[in-house]
Amino acid sequence: MHSKRNRLITFVLVVSSWQLIDYLFDIRKIILPTPIEIFSILVNNFSYLLYHTMITMVESFSGFILGSALGLLSAIIFTYSKTLKSSLYPYAVAFKAVPVIAIAPLLIMWFGSGMTSKIIMAAIICYFPPLVGGVKGFSAVTRDHLDLFKSMSATGWDVFWKLRLPASLSHIFPSLKISATFAVLGATLAEFTGASMGIGYIIVNSSYYLETTMMFAAIVMISIVGLMFFYVVDYVEKKVVFW
Repeated sequence: MHSKRNRLITFVLVVSSWQLIDYLFDIRKIILPTPIEIFSILVNNFSYLLYHTMITMVESFSGFILGSALGLLSAIIFTYSKTLKSSLYPYAVAFKAVPVIAIAPLLIMWFGSGMTSKIIMAAIICYFPPLVGGVKGFSAVTRDHLDLFKSMSATGWDVFWKLRLPASLSHIFPSLKISATFAVLGATLAEFTGASMGIGYIIVNSSYYLETTMMFAAIVMISIVGLMFFYVVDYVEKKVVFW
């Protein structure tokens, strides 16, 4: 209850200070619009913004599911195959160091300017956190635990589902929360380089015509999506990792 109140107070203070600074220094709208002006654009263009936000949401969610699933699958493979881990894990780390904005034009060339390239971009940026969290989590079991399961004639499947997977959840869910916000970032960045719909398209299009207020309205919408994704994963974590 106190945290919610503190967040509300912080929000009010930030918005009020922003509005006051704009008023006192008479900052031009093209440089920094006031919160009231941004809210007005949000209300008057809500259907337009919502349509493009839904496009980015679909791309982000699809990329999140695909990238996280591949990351966790790779983590499982690396856990059971030290050879593959030593051979491929360094390349996964090196690939993460590549700026994602540099990959976007290639994806547009290979997969077109439709939703497919945006989903793949979101999946790429979502891949690494679950991979790292999964590798650490699946390897978190002790030798004593493994020996205990072995003494009970547990199969490899039993060891995974009843030991490794429960032990890994405290590592996997934090990585999924990171990926949930990264998914929105990946889809939006991909829309910057070639799109005719989506929040990234609105931001780029607005920048061409110096419509700063619309740009801020689009940023607000996509920020809400990122928060929503994060708290959905957080809610699932509290239900699954109840202990």
